[in-house]
Amino acid sequence: MDRWLVALDIDGTVLHEDGTLGDDVVTQVQRVRDLGHEVMLATGRSVAMTLPVLERLGIAPDYLVCSNGAITLEREAGAPTGYARRFVETFNPGEVLTTIKANLADAHYAVEDETGLYRFTGFFPDGALGANSVKVEFDELLVHGATRVVVISPEHDVDDFLSVVSRMGLHKVSYNVGWTAWLDIAPDGVNKATALERVRSNLDIPRSRVMAVGDGRNDVDMLEWASAEGRGVAMGQAPAEVVAAANETTATDLNGGVARILEHF
Repeated sequence: MDRWLVALDIDGTVLHEDGTLGDDVVTQVQRVRDLGHEVMLATGRSVAMTLPVLERLGIAPDYLVCSNGAITLEREAGAPTGYARRFVETFNPGEVLTTIKANLADAHYAVEDETGLYRFTGFFPDGALGANSVKVEFDELLVHGATRVVVISPEHDVDDFLSVVSRMGLHKVSYNVGWTAWLDIAPDGVNKATALERVRSNLDIPRSRVMAVGDGRNDVDMLEWASAEGRGVAMGQAPAEVVAAANETTATDLNGGVARILEHF
C-alpha cells in the first residue's frame, strides 16, 4: 500500500475553537488510520495538552509533534505516557523577552521548558497553558531554557499586534502570530515543518505522500512544506495568508473540515 503521512493541527482543525470534537472527525481519523496510514498530530500545544486529544481520537501514531516543532515524541513501550521525548529544541529566551517587553510593556508572558512546565507572568485564560504552570516574576522567565515563548496582548487587535511584532525585528528565533493578539516564539529555524520532515524521513514516506491540515499562522510553514510535493490543506476559516500557503482548502472546523478531506482517502 502507498502509505501516507497525515499531520493534523489540533485547535481549530481537529477540535472546534470551543474544544469540542465532532464524531465524524473521530470516525474518519480512525478509518484512515485503519487503512494503514500514519495519522498524527502536529500542534503548538505542550505535550501534556496534546496527549488527551490523542486519547479522544483513539489513535496511537508513531510520532507526535508538539510545541510548534520544538518537541517530537516517539511511541515507546514502557514509557509512562506511552511516548518518549525523542527530539527537543531549546533556546535562551532572555534577549527576545526583553526586546518584546520594551515594545509591549503591558503584555503577558509564558515560557515553556523541555519538561512542559510553563512559567508565566500576568494573566492567561483558563486552560491556555494547562495544569503544569506556575506564576513567577518576569526576571525568572529569562534564565530557563525555552522550547516555546508565548506572548499575549489583549489590548491589541490582530492587525495592530502584527504591526508591532513586525517592527521588533526579532532575530535568532522563529515566531508566529495566532488568531488573537497571541505570539508564539520557537527556537530559530524550528517549526512544525522541520519536525515533520524528520518524522517523514524516519518513516521513509516520500514527500509526495504527505498531507498536512491546519488553520493558523503557526501552520504556514507546515502547509508550505506539504504543498511542495504533497497536499497542504487549509481549513475553511483560515486567514488569507494561511490559505495562500496551502494548495487545497476544506470546510471550516464547525463543518467538519478534517472529516471532509479525509473521507476521500
